[in-house]
Amino acid sequence: VIGRYCDQPQMFPGVAHFHTVRVAQPMGMWYNTEFLNSLMDIWELRGSGLTNMHGATGDIVLLGTSTPQLEEIFWELTHNMGVDLGGSGSNLRTPASCMGMSRCEYACYDSQELCYNLTLEYQDELHRPAFPYKFKFKFDGCPNGCVAAIARSDLGFLGTFKGPIKINQEVVAAYVGGDIAPNAGAHAGRDWGKFDIQKEVVDLCPSKCLSFEGGKLIMDHKECVRCMHCINTMPRALHIGDERGASILCGAKAPILDGPQMGSLLVPFIEVNKDDDYQGIKDIIEGVWDWWMEEGKNRERIGETMKRLGFAALASAAGIAADPRHVQEPRHNPYIFWKAEDVKGGWDRDLAAFRKRHQR
Repeated sequence: VIGRYCDQPQMFPGVAHFHTVRVAQPMGMWYNTEFLNSLMDIWELRGSGLTNMHGATGDIVLLGTSTPQLEEIFWELTHNMGVDLGGSGSNLRTPASCMGMSRCEYACYDSQELCYNLTLEYQDELHRPAFPYKFKFKFDGCPNGCVAAIARSDLGFLGTFKGPIKINQEVVAAYVGGDIAPNAGAHAGRDWGKFDIQKEVVDLCPSKCLSFEGGKLIMDHKECVRCMHCINTMPRALHIGDERGASILCGAKAPILDGPQMGSLLVPFIEVNKDDDYQGIKDIIEGVWDWWMEEGKNRERIGETMKRLGFAALASAAGIAADPRHVQEPRHNPYIFWKAEDVKGGWDRDLAAFRKRHQR
């Protein structure tokens, strides 16, 4: 609940109180009419009737109620509808997921199930503020990123896959021949001309791993960055690989003052294993939280702590070994700082031995 009060309650008694209530949205934002009718009945009786479906974090946002109604709303939501309030303040905000396996054929893990599991696991962190600032989970089932986890979450889970993209050359030929509409027919409302696989697929590949030769689509799989463009354009001809899991990215934010920041790749690939109650993922989350709560300044997002103390400190706290895929860009300066335990023989050196190894 976010408290809203009017500065001139005598002049505007109708909005002397105008509190906002955040309500946890269902996973994948799936609703039935019974749920929506019950929600509207509560809000027309106990609130203003104004809603926002959905807020920036993903919550159902109910706009405008008075203080005496808050306990009544909470009781009806939790006891009659079985739905919880969302997060607000310096805590875990309401986790949000895409539709995942309930609708998307590209989902690499069950994003709705993982989101639901972690929401229940971390109820204390959602309702009892203990963090330096807010913290958001978002779960994208595939690299298309329908909930923008890479850009809008402190810890984002992005479905990905290993191995080559599967190509059906006969169906590729059908796309080229005009028998199947590209983009699953999404652009069929206008006449865009004949489908040009070179112009619309090969030339737009960001890693230049595609070529069209002799009527066949050729892919250099080791150069593929899983951008999904070729799959989205020819969904019946191409499909994701069989070994599926998730990448975990950390540190995205979009504040006004310091500027936006995309998530940094923390875990290149992890199996999303329901059999052990996602314990591998929870170990990473709790390692990151322990470090951030110890090192983070007041009202500092974890992405800002990461920038201030360095990505290596974050990776170490999460128990993640250094990986070339952690490197965002080459260094701008020649200085490399080593830890003492990483240097063979420690810091002490024998000058005579050094000169013997490096004779002029």
